Amino acid sequence: MPRRIETHLLAGPAGQLEALLEEPEEGEPTQAALVCHPHPQHGGTMHNKVVYRTARGFRRAGAVVLRFNYRGVNLSAGTYDHGEGELDDARAALNWLWSRYPALPVTVAGFSFGSRIVLRLGAEPASGARRIFALGFPTRYGDAHQFLINPTPRVFVQSTHDEFGPRRAYEEFYERVEGDKRLVWIESADHFFAGALEELEAVIAREAAL
Repeated sequence: MPRRIETHLLAGPAGQLEALLEEPEEGEPTQAALVCHPHPQHGGTMHNKVVYRTARGFRRAGAVVLRFNYRGVNLSAGTYDHGEGELDDARAALNWLWSRYPALPVTVAGFSFGSRIVLRLGAEPASGARRIFALGFPTRYGDAHQFLINPTPRVFVQSTHDEFGPRRAYEEFYERVEGDKRLVWIESADHFFAGALEELEAVIAREAAL
């Protein structure tokens, strides 16, 4: 039986949210994952190559995956809201995923701007998230202090040559992060994991299966 792929227009706080739901390559899903895309004002969409590979890695680990576009991106209603409205959008998407698969454990994951969104979302007790995957966390973008303490276990995945999260600055940030955490470096050319997207997918599949 071919895997289920569905397009949806979810009810969001600023209007409809364009979304894509994909079940695992084989078998029934054993977990669920929400994947958030990078900055909407810099070309970020749910079809970003890092987001796509992340989603595929989760599916390889048996997850049903929901991707969506923030407000103002493609078919999603509304306008950019400096991270606050986008957090609300992610919360609405997560609630929809919970309603669809209430018995499955849920992980939230995000790339770049999306990593900041999911670190905030996953810290909320009401989110019910069991883990947070933060890919390409941009230490050069805004204040990182709010991300140092989090009750939810976190997996950080970073490129060795990320221009928005340079290795030395990133290591200093990670050392200050408290609680349950794990860091995976991926040898790649830039913030977008150039030359290492297959490895990124394999890392996500491996970590998501733990």
